[in-house]
Amino acid sequence: MKHDDITSRNVKRRFSWNAVWGLLSWPLRPITENFIFFVCMYVLGYLCTQLEITLHLQGAKPYELAAPELFIDLYVLCCLLLLIPQKVRRWVRWGVAIVLYVIAFIDMFCYVRFESTLTPTMLMLAQETDSRETSEFFRTFVGFDLLTTKVGWVLLILAVHVVWALCIRAYQAYKAHKLNGTNKPYWSYKPYKSYKPYACAVLGVLCVVLLALSVNSTYANKSVMLRLFSYDNIGDVEHDLTRKDAANLYLPVYRMAFSLYANHLAGKQLDQLTIARQDISVDSCSFRTPTIVLIIGESYNKYHSQLYGYDKATTPRQMERAQDSSLVVFTDVVAPWNLTSYVFKHALSLHAVGDKGDWCDAPLFPELFRKAGYHVSFFTNQFMSKASEKVYDFSGGFFLNNPELSSALFDERNTKLFPYDEGLLSLNPQPSTLRPQPSPLHPQPSALNPPPSALIIYHLMGQHLDYYSRYPKNRRRFTAADYDRPDLTAQRLKVLSDYDNATAYNDSVVDQIIRRYEQQDAVVIYMPDHAEEAHNKPRPMYGRLHSVKIDRRLAREEFEIPFWIWCSPLNRQRHPDIYASVKAARQRPFMTDNLPHLLLSLAGIHTKYYRADYDLLSTQYNAKRPRLLKNQVDYNKLKVEN
Repeated sequence: MKHDDITSRNVKRRFSWNAVWGLLSWPLRPITENFIFFVCMYVLGYLCTQLEITLHLQGAKPYELAAPELFIDLYVLCCLLLLIPQKVRRWVRWGVAIVLYVIAFIDMFCYVRFESTLTPTMLMLAQETDSRETSEFFRTFVGFDLLTTKVGWVLLILAVHVVWALCIRAYQAYKAHKLNGTNKPYWSYKPYKSYKPYACAVLGVLCVVLLALSVNSTYANKSVMLRLFSYDNIGDVEHDLTRKDAANLYLPVYRMAFSLYANHLAGKQLDQLTIARQDISVDSCSFRTPTIVLIIGESYNKYHSQLYGYDKATTPRQMERAQDSSLVVFTDVVAPWNLTSYVFKHALSLHAVGDKGDWCDAPLFPELFRKAGYHVSFFTNQFMSKASEKVYDFSGGFFLNNPELSSALFDERNTKLFPYDEGLLSLNPQPSTLRPQPSPLHPQPSALNPPPSALIIYHLMGQHLDYYSRYPKNRRRFTAADYDRPDLTAQRLKVLSDYDNATAYNDSVVDQIIRRYEQQDAVVIYMPDHAEEAHNKPRPMYGRLHSVKIDRRLAREEFEIPFWIWCSPLNRQRHPDIYASVKAARQRPFMTDNLPHLLLSLAGIHTKYYRADYDLLSTQYNAKRPRLLKNQVDYNKLKVEN
């Protein structure tokens, strides 16, 4: 055989193998073409997942799929970078890197200073901050001491990234000048080209295997992330996050994207509320009840109240008032949702569940009261913008905390939260000093105006998780030893006793509120936002299931709520018709989305928004109206079927 034939055959064989090596190494190209970027961004992302763990959850651990999911995310990003021409790519790559570093810095800063990663509320507060507040913020929270915190790790990775990139650039420029003069740009020379073809092929195969394993393990989270970003209102977003398969926004950039998205959805509903407010009008107001007090509790299971037959003395003060007939207990009341934010929106809006449109398409009743001349106070121990606020509180309070809307709804509200609900009592206005605010009905206060009129809304923490934090320890009344429940473990018995202690403390707070109005012509209404599982039989558990399917048991434990109305002695004397209508309505079926119509009736406010068939105290009340739980299941039918 001739030497030329042997050489030609070897060349062909070598060419064939090189083609195979090249094909197998192709999956590695997105990484090798963006090697420094890929490595530094991976280290940055993984570091954030390991250092930023929710502090308030005991035993909380980093996201267990962070490594494979981060690999997938960065690989896809590097593939997209390959689509950009090389001359432009390096600038785009640096632009993307800077954005990711800035977001990671902000996220880690929030975690260090506020013990929370990026939230929609943080973004909302930042947008509302003026220049003076910004300078004060930097003086207070930004200093060289940050370098010694976890924020320093982000800056260190950035420094390594810059130095590494400069060294590679210098090396490439040197090779370009040494080997080819200045005929080729320096970025066309890569220090990784010295790898053997078969080595790159092995790495390429390994890359494909890692991609397959990563896709298989992280597909579920990516699917629910897409679902999370597919909603068109903030309430649905909140509800999605209550699901067991809720998305894990494990990277700072995802948390930033979610915060922008949540604020966008909230902004849409604020715009709709603004449109609804433009047509607000009040025809007349008799100030039938000069002082109306609405107490909104939290997570109250009615079957842990003596008023509804509980065998523990959790509500002795309410029982005493019920026995003297001043407090009328309602027997068939449900909440429309088992989420605070949903309930608040519908309990404040003149829009009812089942009506056409959404809750933000109708005015909120506090503004109608102000228009009529009532002095409206809102004292909340939950809805107040704070950096570490979770999406649930953001969803429920974003419209109440909007400066423009808040000033239209309330004459006064508190500016701080309290460890316990008793703190709200220090904020209570004195109704005897309040005069009706100027309104279209009463442009200027005068001797001809009606007596001082006030609507006071208290929003308590009540029995919100964690129960042991809802009452002072010196007010503990029940212990695990007080329960004959062999079906419960020692830990569950402690949770049960904590819940009952929180309920008993709530009883004392509510009673103190009533005492403030005993000498007034006043009506006090109590309703919690929703109920909560509290280790009742036959399924002992606590919290809420947020189940998609609503059956009779779930409705009983999470939607049925205590509800009562107390009339002061002076009110019963002056308005016997009100007291009579309250007693006549105590067994009527009711859902709290119709609360505004009851309040308008008590105040004597006449407006086009009022509907007598939604007013619990009206003789025209529609007791057969479907009570749609979560806008899905009619509670009336659930009761009949079971």
